[in-house]
Amino acid sequence: MLHKRFRRYSMLKRYGQIIEVLQKYGFGYIVDQIGLGSFGDFTSRLKKQEKRDEHNLSGPVRTRRILEELGPTYIKLGQLLSMRRDLVPLEYAAEFSKLQDDAPSFGFEEVELIIREELRLPVEELFESFEKKPLACASIGQVHRAKLKNGDDVVVKVQRPGIKEVIESDLDIMYSLSGLLTEHIPEARLYRPVELVDELSRSILAEIDYSQEGWNTDRFAENFKDSEQIHIPKVYWDYTGTRVLTLEYIEGIKGGRVDLLEKQGFDRSAIALAVAGSFLKQVFEDGFFHADLHPGNILIMEDGIVAFLDFGMVGHLSSETRDMFLNGMTAMVKGDSSLFVETLRDMGGIDSHVDTKVLKVDFDYFRSKYYGRALKNLDASVIIEELIEVLRMNQVKVPYNITLLVRGTLAVEGFGLIIDPDLNLAELVEPYAKNAIKESFYPQNIARVLYDNISSWSRIFQKAPTKISHILDNAENGYLGIKLESEETKRLISEINTASNRLSFSLIISAIIVASSLITQTNMKPLLWGVPLLGIFGFLLASIFGMWLVFNIFRTGRI
Repeated sequence: MLHKRFRRYSMLKRYGQIIEVLQKYGFGYIVDQIGLGSFGDFTSRLKKQEKRDEHNLSGPVRTRRILEELGPTYIKLGQLLSMRRDLVPLEYAAEFSKLQDDAPSFGFEEVELIIREELRLPVEELFESFEKKPLACASIGQVHRAKLKNGDDVVVKVQRPGIKEVIESDLDIMYSLSGLLTEHIPEARLYRPVELVDELSRSILAEIDYSQEGWNTDRFAENFKDSEQIHIPKVYWDYTGTRVLTLEYIEGIKGGRVDLLEKQGFDRSAIALAVAGSFLKQVFEDGFFHADLHPGNILIMEDGIVAFLDFGMVGHLSSETRDMFLNGMTAMVKGDSSLFVETLRDMGGIDSHVDTKVLKVDFDYFRSKYYGRALKNLDASVIIEELIEVLRMNQVKVPYNITLLVRGTLAVEGFGLIIDPDLNLAELVEPYAKNAIKESFYPQNIARVLYDNISSWSRIFQKAPTKISHILDNAENGYLGIKLESEETKRLISEINTASNRLSFSLIISAIIVASSLITQTNMKPLLWGVPLLGIFGFLLASIFGMWLVFNIFRTGRI
């Protein structure tokens, strides 16, 4: 019981912090629109608000600063939004990409405690040596260098104390706020706030489970076990848990240090090709890809082999999703706007709000800009961003795994251009895409698709008699009904309910005033200054109710 009360108090305090930061950066009108204005009055409007310099900043900058001030969960939300260029305007996505995941380190005593809790042994019994100063710190955890008893050099990733509870509490609040945004601000529905919180929840909860990152690492190691160009660090499972991850220590040069690579005579073009080629293999062959291959997650080892790090953010492409992805690429090559729209529909990206005729026109215009150009003259990142903008303007929903694929592609191309400005990812994609499309016509692949379709139809036909019987039974018993829903109708009903409630309340106040007036004309005891006390009380009660009603009308802005 005490724990629940403390959690409730913590969440109320967190709500107050969020509202205060929103008001600080000029977004107080959103607080009022979602019905939390009175809470804001209680927490942060006791003092007269001063005009702040922050209000003069652009919307994207103010929003980024809000996310930074609210901490790790909101920074992760901003990083997620930076990938969702199908939902947010490009200027906001670009600003959110500046969000950094840096954080101060936490004490070694806490590191020791977490390791003991996770691995059931103290640090000195597990490791030959363990550096107290971390190599790197982030909002979720920090990394220490250590040596095992057998002499292996390792890095130990330790989760920040209490971060899981903070994230879970923030997610609860985010779900509440996203529901309020959806309910009270119709324009917010275009950004699908609840679905965004769902995506963030899946992503960040997976990120704080270090054992999941360990499994991702092992899967990459299996996929690249025969590669002579790519190295994946070894996971030490005896020294790994949900809050502790122990990996092989790799000596190398960070991917962004072009000066050191040049000084030591590395072939930068070969490095860029190795990274880009490995990513295309992950996408087109493995269906399992690293979605965050920025220079900080790439090391160049002494012998020129490329090592990948940090497998917390990965994407999955099922065979069905890869087939749809290839259909989309085929539609772009052939200029088949109908196939492109149907592929988006199969992916679940098109609903009743999308005007497919306008989408087809926009797609044809987009394709005409690049039709006939040599691949060496195409910039993959520009093409992707323009295509995403077309989808955003047409309210097409891009699946999360495709969003991760876009992020991964942009990260790889960005790294490639740092290392080798002549790298052209579009040229590298062509043979992989052609081979994948050709493989889709192999007899065994056609047979697989046919088998899947036959199985689906078989299940439908098996269930059809029962479903039809249930429908007929409901119709015969008078239970069959048609449900029609409209957002505009819902809003109209809500407005009518609000108006009727206020009208009813006004009538009650009027009745109290009339009754009190009649009572004051009598000599009903007890009396106060010669006036019946009950009548005075009635007038006082009506005044309080009336002031509350007026205050509520002005607070919501709806008279």
